[in-house]
Order: sequence, then C-alpha cells, then structure tokens
Amino acid sequence: MEITKKRCKKIILAGANVIICTKGIDDFALKYFVESKVIAVRRVSKKDLRKIAKCTNAKVVTTLADENGDERFDPLNLGEAESVFEERIGDNEYIFFKRGKLSSSQTIILRGANEYMLDEVERSINDALSSVKRVIESSSLVVGGGCLETAVGIYLEDFARTIGSKEQLAISEFAEALYIIPKTLAINAAKDATDLLAKLRTLHYTSQNTDNQERLQWKNCGLDLLKGTIRNNYNHGVLEPGISKLKSLK
Repeated sequence: MEITKKRCKKIILAGANVIICTKGIDDFALKYFVESKVIAVRRVSKKDLRKIAKCTNAKVVTTLADENGDERFDPLNLGEAESVFEERIGDNEYIFFKRGKLSSSQTIILRGANEYMLDEVERSINDALSSVKRVIESSSLVVGGGCLETAVGIYLEDFARTIGSKEQLAISEFAEALYIIPKTLAINAAKDATDLLAKLRTLHYTSQNTDNQERLQWKNCGLDLLKGTIRNNYNHGVLEPGISKLKSLK
C-alpha cells in the first residue's frame, strides 16, 4: 500500500487532477485521489483513452519507470482540457471532456426510443457529415432531387440523334438508365413517378432548347417529394456533392 501511495503522489504532484485508467483502481488508491480532489476514472477502453489523449495532447503512460530504473511521472505527459465533468443523460451517466488543448472535433449525442431508431439516426448523420466532407474536398455542388440525372438524360437523348451509327442505341440506353434515379425517388416517396418524371423531362427539355431567361431557370428543376410536385431545387437548397455524382456517372 505504501508503494501504491507513493506512486499516486508522484502523479498528483506532477499536476494531474484527472486520471484515466484502462483497468481497475483499488479502493485505497481511490481514497488518495479523493482526498486530493482528483477525478479518477477506471475501466476506460483503450480506444477511448487514445482519443482523449489525442484531443488533450496527453501521453498514454504504461509505466512510471524511467531509464535509470527509478519511478517518476513527467509533467509533460499531462494533457489539458477546459473542464471535465460527469452528467446524466437518459439512464446513463457520461464523463465529458470539453475544449481539449488540441481538440478540433465535436461530439454528437444521439437519443431515441429504441436501438432501431438510434441506428437510423446515426446512419442519417453519418451520410450528412460524409456529404459535407465531400463538398469541402471537391468545392462543387449540383442540384439534387433528380435534377442532374434528368438534365443529363435529356442532353444525351438529343446527342444520340446526331449519331448515325449503332452507338446511338448505347447512348440512348444510358440516358434511359439515368431516369431510374428520379423515378425511384418518386416511388419511394409514394408519388406518381410516371407523371412527375414526364413533367420533369418536359421542363428540362425546354430549358435546354430556349433563349428565354425565365425558362432557362427550369434547368434547376427537381422533385419535391413532400408535396409531390416539381420545383426549383436550387432555390430551395436541395444540393448534392458534385464529386459524388461524377463518380456515379463514371
């Protein structure tokens, strides 16, 4: 016990006020930490420990032994965070580390009625964050809601008519395949896919064959799956990463 007490004091005297351990901490050791007003957290997974160390600029220490065979704790191993506290969320209690020294990340806490709902929310957030990531990487956006696929499909159909060989059939089939995207979107939203696709194709065909400034704006038309209509999705902020569409076409 005396050896353990000395080790605890070495860590405390180095300036540590929060100690995290991957395994257990004996009660008599916890007593020393409590008396020194130090937070001691035990049985933290190695994965979480590495994340905390990275955010706070701390170093994961596996032993107090130094090169000379003595035991010491270097203050340079310590990380920094603005605050560390415990808070109850739902039925569980969590320990929060706020504003670590090197922290550029954020934590999102998801809550739901059951595991199925949580899985769906997590998937949606992951998709949203991935989309933002791709936009930042590519610095390009395209109008969504079936707008791009319909516009490219109309263009390819017109281009196919200018070719007098069998390649015309391949181009026409590729254009037809693109219409599956807006059609599937409409079907999944329980809307009349045939009617919506026909209207969408008409608007895009007109926009590609007119000099009228008002009709040129129809090039941004896409599906409004909540109301089951066609609208200018660019004005309504329905956008997608350009790189994703480029890879899909390729």
